[in-house]
Amino acid sequence: MNPRILAATTGRILRQLRHDRRTVALLIVVPTVLLALVYFMYVDQPTPRGQPTVFDRVALIMLGFFPFIIMFLVTSIAMLRERTTGTLERLLTTPLAKLDLLFGYGIAFGLAGVVQATVASAVAYWVFDLTTAGSIGLVIMIAAINAVLAVALGLFCSAFARTEFQAVQFMPVVVAPQLLLCGLFVPRGEMAGWLQAVSDVLPLSYAVEALQEVGAHADPTATMWRDVAIVAAAAVAALVLAAATLRRRSG
Repeated sequence: MNPRILAATTGRILRQLRHDRRTVALLIVVPTVLLALVYFMYVDQPTPRGQPTVFDRVALIMLGFFPFIIMFLVTSIAMLRERTTGTLERLLTTPLAKLDLLFGYGIAFGLAGVVQATVASAVAYWVFDLTTAGSIGLVIMIAAINAVLAVALGLFCSAFARTEFQAVQFMPVVVAPQLLLCGLFVPRGEMAGWLQAVSDVLPLSYAVEALQEVGAHADPTATMWRDVAIVAAAAVAALVLAAATLRRRSG
């Protein structure tokens, strides 16, 4: 990768994103609205003494899941548009390398994920009184890495779609199983053996576990750092795989 070209690519994507008001609203407004729904769903649920509230447990995981689902959707459609409009083909006739383009997307949407996670976390902690043993900074960091993972998976999956409708169809395939098996509904250790084995290879499981570690421990734990490293490695691997599927022709 060329650092100068990578920086220029990242800047171009950020400028495009800034001028797309609907996407900005999707990134910033929608997660806070969904958090409000979660809050009012669980605010009156009884809580056993000494246990975190249902809202604290669910909202903490949602802070990691919202960037994942939104960034996957936005990125897969954005890259598909670059393919179908011929922009990608024109870009790849320049000195721009595939990794420059894909890591530019990862960095740009990763920064957008930081903004999204910061706003959503601020609302969760200071408006809805989310309580965790660990710091809000760790929550934002994990959510941002999760956003980069979603960007990488979105870029990879966009290679197999020819229309925006087909890109959206990957959501139930890529996103839904990870949500169901991440430990939000049933602890991973209580799942059937084969379900636990599937959960163990899904990166969102480790993002959720890292967030749960932040929720339960005041200081970062070795398990949290291990999980963060796994999610980051999965994001890099997905970006490299996306580069391998990046074609120079859009047709």
